[in-house]
Parts: sequence; C-alpha cells; structure tokens
Amino acid sequence: MTIRLLLADDQDLIRAALGALLDLEPDFEVVASVDRGDRVAAAALEHRPDVALLDVEMPGLDGIAAAGVLAARLPSCKVVILTTFGRAGYLRRAMEAGAVGFVVKDAPPEALADAVRRVMAGQRVVDPELAAATLAAGDSPLTGRERDVLNASRSGASVAEIAGALFLSEGTVRNYLSSAIAKTGTRNRIEALRAADERGWL
Repeated sequence: MTIRLLLADDQDLIRAALGALLDLEPDFEVVASVDRGDRVAAAALEHRPDVALLDVEMPGLDGIAAAGVLAARLPSCKVVILTTFGRAGYLRRAMEAGAVGFVVKDAPPEALADAVRRVMAGQRVVDPELAAATLAAGDSPLTGRERDVLNASRSGASVAEIAGALFLSEGTVRNYLSSAIAKTGTRNRIEALRAADERGWL
C-alpha cells in the first residue's frame, strides 16, 4: 500500500529535502507540498493525502492551527507535526488540535519514516524526551485572550494598537498583559512573550 503524503514547511530547501528523502521510501508518495499554513487544507482536500507533515512556524497559519483545520475538514488525514522547536507546550497544543504524531527535525530520517508508518497503523508517535518534558511542564496557565494579546504585542505594538487589532479596550489589554506577566513570572511583556514562546504556550 502506498502512503500518500502532504508536506508543509515555509523553508523551500527543507521542504524539498524532506520530499526527496521521503520519496526514496518504496511505500511513500509525496502528493502535495505547500509553503504556508493557510494552504494546507485546500491542498489536502485536492490531493487527499493519508498523512500530513506540518511544520509549526509558518506564515498564514501555524502548523498547530492548520492541524485543527485539517482535523475538521479532512479527518481521514493523519497529522504529524515536524518541527525544530521541541517545546513542551507545542506538543500539548498539537495533540489537542488533533495531531497524532510529533517529531523533531533533528531526528534521524528513519525515525520520520517509522513515525509515518506507525501513525498509519493507528498509533500515536511522540518524541520521548518531549513527552517527558510536557508531563513535567504541566498545562499552560494562559487564557486564550492572554495568548492573543501577547501574540499581538510581538511587533512592538502599543497598547492602543493591540486594543484596536483585537477589538478590546485599552484597559482590558493592560489587564491581560499584567495577568500574562504575572503568570509567566516575568517583569514586562517582552519577557512574558519570550517566556511563553520558550514554553510553547503561544
């Protein structure tokens, strides 16, 4: 049986190398390749892959959000998150979004091929070190709105600009930022953003 694959990664070189590597496997066929998260669902609906390999950080839509869209629109397609960022919070969010595998990019090539075959056999596949780190880290303390406000502050936007972008009052934005700073144990929103990123909470 041939396993049909979709690849999504915004780095052309990585995506091409992955495609070439996976095409060497006798039972794999790469049927679609996209460079943005917001192109994943359309490509999957057109090409009907069995497994989608999604990078986390992509323009348009991140891989975890794309996994959620894919789970809703094409539930027969199994999602494996393939990323450089082995962060505990990413794993938890990926599984909540419907992913059944999480493999870090520095894993050996045979580990990726094995992961694809295992998810096709109905198993969940998770990097063991990351699974242990996720259990140790616990749940993200941030609410959805606190995550939104921190993400909106990435570009150095002012409180007024964040409020306008998220349709909130400036006072509400300040409250969410203060809460996020307290929950991350940091001193300001820049540190809070960095800490939340490092823990995979955003």
